[in-house]
Amino acid sequence: MNIRSLTRGDGVVIGAAVLLFIASFLSSTGGPECSGPLAKYCEAQDYSSINAWSSVSLLMSVYLAGVIGAAIIVVSRALPQQQVRKVAGLDLGQFGVALTVFAAWTAFWSLIDAPSAGAGLIIGLIATLILAGGAIATPLLPPLKAALIGAPKPQPATPYGAGPNPGYGYPGAQQQASQGYGYPGAQQQPQGGQPHGQQAPVDATAGGPAGATAAAGAPADFAPFWFAVPVARPLYGEDGAPAPIAELAPGTWYLAVEQRGQALIAQTQDGRRGVLQDTTGIQRG
Repeated sequence: MNIRSLTRGDGVVIGAAVLLFIASFLSSTGGPECSGPLAKYCEAQDYSSINAWSSVSLLMSVYLAGVIGAAIIVVSRALPQQQVRKVAGLDLGQFGVALTVFAAWTAFWSLIDAPSAGAGLIIGLIATLILAGGAIATPLLPPLKAALIGAPKPQPATPYGAGPNPGYGYPGAQQQASQGYGYPGAQQQPQGGQPHGQQAPVDATAGGPAGATAAAGAPADFAPFWFAVPVARPLYGEDGAPAPIAELAPGTWYLAVEQRGQALIAQTQDGRRGVLQDTTGIQRG
């Protein structure tokens, strides 16, 4: 799970779920007259002590249904897309949204049916409406789709092995002992016995280095750079396969090694390379 993939809408859902859980402990009736699932408790005890936990049907259909729906939504959005399960043909997140709508619907009619509603029912209805509204509106409204926890600011360039967080994953990091692939400005390892500082032989017929072809659309003056994504985004294979090979997570720096049109060829910490198709909002290091 990656909490940095959560959005502001998810924060609204979490806050509403907490409010709904608190409301379940408040009084559900505002006077000695009560009916419906709580009627049998009015004669046996003080009405002010009756809350959602006094009725299993009210508790499960409104309060716990909303809290469980919120938990499902948050977990489904924090998990990588390839790990999200389906329930009755619906994605886990869609099932959670449906559960929050059901909780709001039941809370509304429970309040209408109560002759004297207490703070528990009133606040419960407000919380379920906020919960369902946040769950539905998050994929639709850009302000709610923004990251709940932003990507950290780039660290200043420091020699490799120095500073609080040395090593791979920080812009400007340089390996002093042995420089290799994965760091801007580092010399590439010689291939085929070719010494450093010498260019590969040029194939006049191919118009470039022998055995190499230029990537389509790649600018000639492109230089590798570090970047971070604002939200979790899939990384696809260079072979064009539709299934992603990895997921770039916010809060981690990745190396862009090549540009293909609007897309970037990115390298992960474990050395895998792939195509990042959505480059909007990335933060350069």
